[in-house]
Amino acid sequence: MITAICPGSYDPVTFGHVDVIKRATGIFDRVVVGVVGNPHHKAPMFTLEERVGFLREALADIDNVEVDVFRELVVDFARKWQAKAIVKGLRVISDFEWEFQMNQLNRTLAPEVETVYVMASPTVSFVSSSGVKEIAAFGGRVDELVPKPVAKRFAELFPAGRPGTPENPTE
Repeated sequence: MITAICPGSYDPVTFGHVDVIKRATGIFDRVVVGVVGNPHHKAPMFTLEERVGFLREALADIDNVEVDVFRELVVDFARKWQAKAIVKGLRVISDFEWEFQMNQLNRTLAPEVETVYVMASPTVSFVSSSGVKEIAAFGGRVDELVPKPVAKRFAELFPAGRPGTPENPTE
């Protein structure tokens, strides 16, 4: 059985993430979606429990996928699952620059774990978690960009016509 991991913060999961994960499940026997529990480079909008729940619901119809939380180096998470590969999605050139750096660091730490890149499908190549959060914060609809539970949660946080942030709805 060949296992791959798809690590990320998934804050929140988008249809772009779902696209990459589903395509990975067609290549690998098992795909473990790793949700980072404590992202150091950004503060998540959604709780860890929400992010995991959104993913489990979005991926419920796929048999060979699991969702797990990690708080260690991504290569250590891969080793924990005996994964042969880390799967990452690429949308634009700036994604490549960051992922290239991460790949080189990961290969130094775990040369036995390969990184596989999946190009975003054209229909979701423009979708990013940060873009979705921006749209939602200004009361825009994100139903076509994220799974239903995520869109519902955004609607609760940012009622239409009331832009702002969850911390300060009057901003």
